[in-house]
Amino acid sequence: MLLTIDVGNTQTVLGLYDPHSDQGDGAAVGLVDHWRLSTDADRTSDEYSVVIRSLLDTAGVDLDDDLTGIAICSGVPRILANLRDLVARYLPFGAVVIEPGVKTGMPILYDNPKEVGADRIANGIAAHDLYGGPTVVVDFGTGNNFDVISADGEFLGGAIAPGIEISLDALFGRAAQLRAIELVEPRSVVGKSTVESIQSGAVYGFAAMIDGMVERFRREIGDINVVATGGLAHLIAPVAESIQNVEPFLTLHGLRIVHQRNQK
Repeated sequence: MLLTIDVGNTQTVLGLYDPHSDQGDGAAVGLVDHWRLSTDADRTSDEYSVVIRSLLDTAGVDLDDDLTGIAICSGVPRILANLRDLVARYLPFGAVVIEPGVKTGMPILYDNPKEVGADRIANGIAAHDLYGGPTVVVDFGTGNNFDVISADGEFLGGAIAPGIEISLDALFGRAAQLRAIELVEPRSVVGKSTVESIQSGAVYGFAAMIDGMVERFRREIGDINVVATGGLAHLIAPVAESIQNVEPFLTLHGLRIVHQRNQK
């Protein structure tokens, strides 16, 4: 079994893959189970071992005996260090981490390739594997990432915008009379209450931003596939006209591919 770990600034997603299974669709082929945790930089390597052991137990998998590999991408260096310690202490093999020097098979055409987040690389690799190219990956996370992948599998660049949840947090923090709301699609674009008005602005406003950015990418590079991933992709994709596919496990699939490419 392969354990994939995507550490984001807000949430951490783990996926357990059976390399011998062909069940599932798209990025979920071979995915036995998955879990989503709050990202906690104060959690130690031993605490991570307890958490991961407990999660694996729910799938009937033993950390010590059943895992054959771990692949990690992390935007939080402190957590990455703790996960490395966990692997070194409890497992007989090393972790494959998306970082400089690791074989990804994807040329990075950024001015400084080291600036590209590991999750963006994993998403690009997975999107190219599933859809070919050119492709735009829209990742709804702490920030909304737009990553542009060429038909040849090159990371061309992209755009980064504030994410939906942190934008709302900023709004609520600056507007004394507004309160936190449930983020769902409202009854109509024209909100009939303050809550619905905020929901309309968040859901349809961000959908319009996605459609507008995708159109600008199309003008620059031509026809493109558009795939969405991330925690809020399921909310925005149905109302965004440009999103063609939703892959909740895109990053995990990219981690699986990178792990395969780094086996001798």
